Amino acid sequence: MTRPLPRFGTLRAALRCGAIAALALLGLSALPAARATDASAAIPTDPAVIDAQVSSLLAQMTLEEKIGQLVQVSSLSNATGPIERTNLEEQVASGQCGSMLNIIGAADTRKWQEIALSHSRLKIPLLFGYDVIHGYRTIFPMNLGQAASWDIPAIEQSERIAATEASAAGIQWAFAPMVDIARDPRWGRIAEGSGEDTFLGCAIAAARVRGFQGGGLDRTDTVMACVKHFAAYGAVQAGRDYNTTDVPEITLRQVYLPPFKAAIDAGAQTVMVAFNDLNGVPCSANSFLLDQVLRREWGFKGFVVSDWKSISQLIPHTIAADGRQACLLAYNAGVDMDMEGRIYQTYLAGLIRSGKVSSAHLDRAVSAILRAKVERGLFVDPYRFSDPAREKAAMLRPSSLEAARVLAEESCVLLKNDAGALPLARTAHVALVGPLADSARDLLGSWAGQGRASDAVTLRTALTKTLGADHVAYAEGCSFKPGDRSGFDAAVAAARKSDVVVAVLGEPWYFSGEGNCRTHLDLPGEQPALLRALRATGKPVVVVLMNGRPLVLGDTLANCDALLEAWYPGTQGGPALAKLLTGAVSPSGKLPVTFPRDVGQIPIFYNHMTTGRPQPDDQPRIQYKSNYLDVPNTPQFPFGYGLSYTSFAFSNARLSSPTLPMNGALTVTATLANTGSRDGAEVAQLYIRQLWGSVTRPVRELKGFRRVMLRKGESTALSFTLRPSDLAFVHSDMTNAPEPGRFEVFLGGDSKAPKIGEFTLLPR
Repeated sequence: MTRPLPRFGTLRAALRCGAIAALALLGLSALPAARATDASAAIPTDPAVIDAQVSSLLAQMTLEEKIGQLVQVSSLSNATGPIERTNLEEQVASGQCGSMLNIIGAADTRKWQEIALSHSRLKIPLLFGYDVIHGYRTIFPMNLGQAASWDIPAIEQSERIAATEASAAGIQWAFAPMVDIARDPRWGRIAEGSGEDTFLGCAIAAARVRGFQGGGLDRTDTVMACVKHFAAYGAVQAGRDYNTTDVPEITLRQVYLPPFKAAIDAGAQTVMVAFNDLNGVPCSANSFLLDQVLRREWGFKGFVVSDWKSISQLIPHTIAADGRQACLLAYNAGVDMDMEGRIYQTYLAGLIRSGKVSSAHLDRAVSAILRAKVERGLFVDPYRFSDPAREKAAMLRPSSLEAARVLAEESCVLLKNDAGALPLARTAHVALVGPLADSARDLLGSWAGQGRASDAVTLRTALTKTLGADHVAYAEGCSFKPGDRSGFDAAVAAARKSDVVVAVLGEPWYFSGEGNCRTHLDLPGEQPALLRALRATGKPVVVVLMNGRPLVLGDTLANCDALLEAWYPGTQGGPALAKLLTGAVSPSGKLPVTFPRDVGQIPIFYNHMTTGRPQPDDQPRIQYKSNYLDVPNTPQFPFGYGLSYTSFAFSNARLSSPTLPMNGALTVTATLANTGSRDGAEVAQLYIRQLWGSVTRPVRELKGFRRVMLRKGESTALSFTLRPSDLAFVHSDMTNAPEPGRFEVFLGGDSKAPKIGEFTLLPR
């Protein structure tokens, strides 16, 4: 027979917490360990009531039980990192574990929750976390691709769908969003973020949190967000994962920290620390980040979780001699939960009993974790997220697949289209070639959650359905294996018999994501040779590119007539691409990251600082200017760039005033017209440049954008508002404020937009 879950303390304990707390505690029903209570029971939302419940439970806990709440362990079968074989059931049953990750599905999460509630002394429910990066079962485009849509509502909707699916499978906590600003495409994890720009990154970070948590954490169709990786992980040296970062504080505060703040302001209650060190101090022991910035400056009240074994990695980082010292450093810095590291479990009790660390820190950390469990409703019904019927009904809904297809369409970026090579004529005979033309698994990209290749629709399948089987001749051409040219003859033969070649090339999915970094950013394997062979047939060649990062495309561009950047487009990637290629939809994506001409230009990004000897972009190389001998400074494709099947024109651009008072606002207006022959969407982008300041200022900064759908011949009025707070920047003393001075304003379809005016920010 199972024992009931004790009430939160006795009446005497409740009365010590005050009358409100007493009523709340008396109103909390006893909860049988192996079955849920009435689902209509109220989940507390009043902060005073929640705090009282947490305080009462905390008072009943032993030191070991408190530390257990700081321990997170992974499923052995679904581990996402190096793992130790331990008796998980014994650990959960004894209350020495407060959270689990990689436990997947309603049935499995219920099983482990039953172990915790049936055997542990205080019956504290478990939290179940999982990496829900760009979808759970319905897989959306890889995050970098989603950022290329510049469609904030659609990105938020993608996380709403991911949360609905994941929560139905028992997941209460998503290890996302990943908000690292990344300016080095060699880094594999650039695929997981939103690109190089802080302004765009902040907007997307907030949208992802809203999508995960929309409607409130007391709902069963939401997941708790965890903003990661704190901080500056995207700045790892040499683009090599887990490597060191050396980022001046002024750059840290101006570029890398704002998306984290935006996510927290949007409601994220958990933060994951990064693997890297930052200016000599690993993030898992970095009190500057976790105490000064996160808690003191930003007022963060939630809890911080380590990345996988990142506390124990303080030893190879060489700042801890052993596990005991690693425990001390991470705990004192402010890491609340140890993910799969066994460090807190092994050493923390001894450190507290010896007085080496404060027990007050422990109570703060445990309280934050318990508060999250109360808010999730787990003390009312610990099985509310583990409903097999709801799980079955939530997956791959038609509306979810439709949203995935639309976002995939919006994420694709048309980078080249000479002589109207695209869209394809509906009567065209197409040679569809390349290792990614019929690869369902590659469509999903890395960190594909519970997405399945069997759910994904390839371009071969979709294009055959659209054009007809007699109009599509498929040949793989080559694999990704070096030296494999076994399919060249078949691919060339198909090309010669067709009107146009569509070559689907790029990187296999495992070339990007965690631990997958590159020094060469060209097409791997024999793909360049395949493309040259196809080009030699004299037929028009369209390249569809699937990849998780910017690639160096010089040779590729020279051997194709059109190039469509598709990233890893997800479950509905094939249908989305078929619509784009045949003109049912016009491409509208814009690059969220700069594409270099050569790896030697990296890091390259649009909002760089100027130098004392700048090289003008529109002039040949000048001696003794900041430039290269062999390659122009300019990128292959700039940030914000993307073509369409139609054309757009900006006109009547004006500023409401030549001056902006410190307590005022300035409006930028213009007309945007679709001047082409097709319906399409344009992303209007507003940039500014401060002509002088107390520290060097970027050559341009994105300060606004609007994604606008226009029918052919249609026009619309655009309006952007600039306030002094929008012009603020970090000063050498680390304060953030605007400075009076002159500003230029640029408006257009990418970061090379023309200047439309100037204004002066007036002093107070």
